[in-house]
This record gives sequence, C-alpha cells and structure tokens, in this order.
Amino acid sequence: MEVTDLDFYRFCIYNRSKMNEDAAAQIVNWLKSQIKETSTNGFVLGLSGGLDSAVCAALLRKATENCLGLILPIESDVRDLDDAAAVASAVNIKTHYIDLTMTYKHMITLLPDGDRLALGNIKARLRMVVLYYSANLNNYLVCGTGNKTEISLGYFTKYGDGACDVLPIGDLYKSEVRALARELNLPETVINKVPSAGLWSGQTDEGEIGFTYEQMDEALRQIEKGETRDQTARQLRDIVSKTDHKRRQPKICRLRR
Repeated sequence: MEVTDLDFYRFCIYNRSKMNEDAAAQIVNWLKSQIKETSTNGFVLGLSGGLDSAVCAALLRKATENCLGLILPIESDVRDLDDAAAVASAVNIKTHYIDLTMTYKHMITLLPDGDRLALGNIKARLRMVVLYYSANLNNYLVCGTGNKTEISLGYFTKYGDGACDVLPIGDLYKSEVRALARELNLPETVINKVPSAGLWSGQTDEGEIGFTYEQMDEALRQIEKGETRDQTARQLRDIVSKTDHKRRQPKICRLRR
C-alpha cells in the first residue's frame, strides 16, 4: 500500500498527540503520589502568565482541586497579569493576587546599589518567600515551573524560582512543554508568547542566554547522549558544567571523627 505525505503527516501528528497525552497522564499520577507521600493537601505555584507556569497549573488542576495560583507582580508588565488571569480562567484554578512592588522598592532602599541581575534575583526570592508562606498556611507543596532546558543550563534564581518541592515539567524540554500546552488547550497567546523571566523591562530568555530554545533543546539532547557535534552544544556544555552547583544541595564540610 502506498503511503502518501498526508498519511505520514497524520501519523506524526497522532503519535505526537499520543506522547503528550501519555506525558500528561504520567505527570498527573506522579503529582497525586506526591500529595499522598508527603501527607499534604495540595499545591501552590506562582502564575506568571508564561508558558511553563500555565502548563503546570493545568496539570496541578487535573491532579487535585486543592491548588492555588499566586499572581505576584513586581513592576510587572500588565500584559503578563492579563495572561495569568486568562490561564487561571482556562484551567479553573483559584488565584490570589499580591502586588509585591512596594515591598521590593522598600527593600532595595536598604541595600547597596546592585546591577539588574542582582536586583532581578531579589524579585524571584521575594516571590519564593510568599509561595512558601502560602504553602505553610495551607499544608501545600510548592510547585516549581522549571523545564528541562532551563534546569540543565542553571537558568533560574538559586533559592528563588529554583526553590520548590516538586518539578512536574522538569523532564520536558521547552519545545515539549509547548507541545503539551497545545494538548491541554491553553490560550494561544500564552503558547506563542516570547519567553521571559520578567526580571527587568525588555528581558527575554533567549536574548539573555544567546540561543533560541530550539537550538538549546537540540544541543542539550546531544549533550545528554554524550555528543557535542556543533559549536552550540560545546558552548552549552560549558554552561551546564558551570551551573552544576545550582542543581545540587549545599556542600557540607565533612570532619574526620
């Protein structure tokens, strides 16, 4: 039987959809097991209006009704707040809005002048404080929104957005997260949004790292297999090595007894 290009296209679409369904089911079951193992009541996460937090919110909501999305602007673009609200509506997750802008501005008046990276990291760590406070009040786990691409490259704030109890999409590259978002029927405005940590005006992930997510995902797949066929993979391998400390627990000085 002759296989046409259209048949092959349909085959690829079906298998990609099946993979996404399987991934979603595995993650949802894993999230349920985390609640059971820790004797907690549910999850809290930061809803930024970006792709990763949107996918996490949808998966949490499938796992339990006991989940809360915190919208925590700090000098944030109003479009991000609109996108966060759209995601909350789409997945039917309860939200709480807390504007931390004045807290942040007061805090930096107490500190020596810093560059924009140091100041941006303060924003991420302030949000972490509020997320864990909410988790304590509700006996919830804090859900991190990092994906495999960002975790591998250490592209997160240590003890900021990197501080969490569970990472449901931590084994999915950014391209896989975007495909899963479509399977979950999340808003197209969020799926197609330019990725940004929102740490300062005009900041984008790809602009800061220097590669597109497509380039990063392909290079990291090479590195995972022990290959570095191109310059991008070699450069990113160095970043993976330099950021290893961000993925590990603090080192302990072991004494001779």
